[in-house]
Amino acid sequence: MRNLLIICLLAFGLHLGAQTIDKVKTTFQTSREWRPTIDVRADAVMVYGVGGNPSDRSKKVPFEERVKSWRDRGYITHFMTGIAWGEYQDYFAGEWDGKLHLDEGQVQQNGDTIWHGRMVPYIVPTENYLKYINEKHVKRVIDAGIDAIFMEEPEFWARAGYSEAFKQEWKKYYGFNWRPQHESPENTYLANKLKYHLYYRALNEVFTYAKAYGKSKGMDVKCYVPTHSLVNYAQWNIVSPEASLASLPCVDGYIAQVWTGTSREPNYFNGLVKERVFETAFLEYGSMESMTAPTGRKMFFLTDPIEDWARDWADYKKNYQATFAAQLLYPAMANYEIMPWPERIYEGLYRTSHDSDKKERIPRHYSTQMQVMINSLNSMPLSENQVSGSQGIAVLMSNSLMFQQFPTHQGYEDPQLSNFFGQALPLLKRGVPVKTVHIENASFPDTWNDVKILIMSYSNMKPMDKAAHGHIAEWVKNGGVLVYCGRDEDAFQSVQEWWNTDGNNFKAPSEHLFLQLGLNAPFKAGEYTYGKGKVCIVRNDPKEFVLKENNDGEFINTIKQLYQAKTDKELEFKNYYALKRGPYEIISVMDENPDHSPYTIKGKLIDLFDPEIPVLNQKQVHPGEQALLYNIGSVENPKTPQVLATAARVSDEKITEGEYSFIVKSPGNTTNVMRVLLPEKVKTTEVTNVAGNSIDSKISWDKSSQTCFLSFENSPEGVKIKMSW
Repeated sequence: MRNLLIICLLAFGLHLGAQTIDKVKTTFQTSREWRPTIDVRADAVMVYGVGGNPSDRSKKVPFEERVKSWRDRGYITHFMTGIAWGEYQDYFAGEWDGKLHLDEGQVQQNGDTIWHGRMVPYIVPTENYLKYINEKHVKRVIDAGIDAIFMEEPEFWARAGYSEAFKQEWKKYYGFNWRPQHESPENTYLANKLKYHLYYRALNEVFTYAKAYGKSKGMDVKCYVPTHSLVNYAQWNIVSPEASLASLPCVDGYIAQVWTGTSREPNYFNGLVKERVFETAFLEYGSMESMTAPTGRKMFFLTDPIEDWARDWADYKKNYQATFAAQLLYPAMANYEIMPWPERIYEGLYRTSHDSDKKERIPRHYSTQMQVMINSLNSMPLSENQVSGSQGIAVLMSNSLMFQQFPTHQGYEDPQLSNFFGQALPLLKRGVPVKTVHIENASFPDTWNDVKILIMSYSNMKPMDKAAHGHIAEWVKNGGVLVYCGRDEDAFQSVQEWWNTDGNNFKAPSEHLFLQLGLNAPFKAGEYTYGKGKVCIVRNDPKEFVLKENNDGEFINTIKQLYQAKTDKELEFKNYYALKRGPYEIISVMDENPDHSPYTIKGKLIDLFDPEIPVLNQKQVHPGEQALLYNIGSVENPKTPQVLATAARVSDEKITEGEYSFIVKSPGNTTNVMRVLLPEKVKTTEVTNVAGNSIDSKISWDKSSQTCFLSFENSPEGVKIKMSW
């Protein structure tokens, strides 16, 4: 009987496997089987782990049964698991190959293993471990008909690198014995390059195997990397291959794992260190977009209505709105992971306020608002519009940002990644939508699209490939403006690398770049011409612009003058960002700005951050706040009945003379609100369950907007609506 079940599952899975991931706009991850309380109605679900999620203490349901439970509800099913940690106790305990492998955990200087959970260490990805992942996990999920695999969080802690497994990998990679990373900047740099390489190799080998095995079964398996941003990993002292993975033919795309937990990491601006959730999220999403945009890989943006750390519901709501608005300000991105772990969002207990120990499940007003927001993502359009503000200014990033944050050497410090934020926040806080450029993508022509001014520094990162300098020089020669900020005095300038080996004898990698740009030593501060472009050298480390109060004026004036000379336009300073995407209006207003005035928008507007989804004639957004609005005046075909906003997913729409009907589905134990545009005032409304029984509902008509408001209890089985006029 069990064999028959497996055969049926496999046949059904292969049938669904024909549905390509390109059809998926929204997705989410869960380690649980389908339940009515977590049926969030995205296009796809990423079923987590053959053995589940280490953080999930519930009884584990077999993987194939979990997959079937979601497929039976109409979901496209994918697979997600960790590559650096997971429910792999059978490997470490010796059940898989008869050998103990606990010595393959990541170990810090004091000899302690870094754990993700009980018997779940962060892993040094050895060849044997990768063989286990392929044979025990990847093969099994493909056999279950899964045609999209998400290997998340390829993470090697910067403070790790002391295990026997790592020492052996060091000897194989470098050809000489391991060196303790804390003893010199050179050792640190070499250790982190190896960590970077190990997870680059790991994903390459696992994904190559997945594609080959899938092909042997007639399947086109897609492979994705859910990963934190380069900004966050550098802040948290984690090493990961990041942008370099986009060059691998076996990598089809990413999930940008950005949420309150990453974006609330404090940073410095104007001498003050504090959380700046919207601004950090904006830069995180931007770094993920620029990482993949030139390569054409698919990208999903993630937000999370809560976070890993226990907070209170008001805190979650405020910061969710900030990160949600930040992701929507990237109009070329329209694929979303709407949430991770709905089981903890809908069923977890969290504090009712910051000063109370009382805990309860998600308040109805917040679950309603959240569901309105995530259902807006199902119709969120791509847009050729640009976020408001002066375009064309970018900050250069490199994967090596992760190499020199820990430990500190020779007294040189970069608190809270200030050498990066020092280039970005002075502009971002003044309403300039600064973007990022990855040096690893310098060879792609599309990398340079619309970049007028590039700000860069080697105070906190180093170029891993000298060829990038040739591409930067060519961009400047063709008219680009390069602003280099840095004293080039940090301890990593002299690590053994290409700029001081194989016949090169540069004291700093910037010297090689400057020679490519036609400059002569000693490369003093000043402005220079190269071809049609300019080079401006500022002999300050960028951290100096933010660690002290009122210390970014000279930097800002330099950018302002260069921008005007390049574009014949004034660099626009303001306190807000605004973007229109189809009928959606996204707004964020900066605090810590000389302008304290609110942003005002007028029209017939549905407030999607309000669980009552009211129709407003005007919305004011104050400093430190964000807004997501549905502009009824921008509706296409306004005479056609249509749902404009709802806390459920709409399907089965039918329009006949004088009648509009549809079905809505959303998790149980939640409240639906919806606003429906109709050509005339509704006369009768029927709200029934799938059995045809009437459901209690609230209804009202707004004449000014020609919309009907409806509210009732949600059902994952579906609620049928019929409206007549």
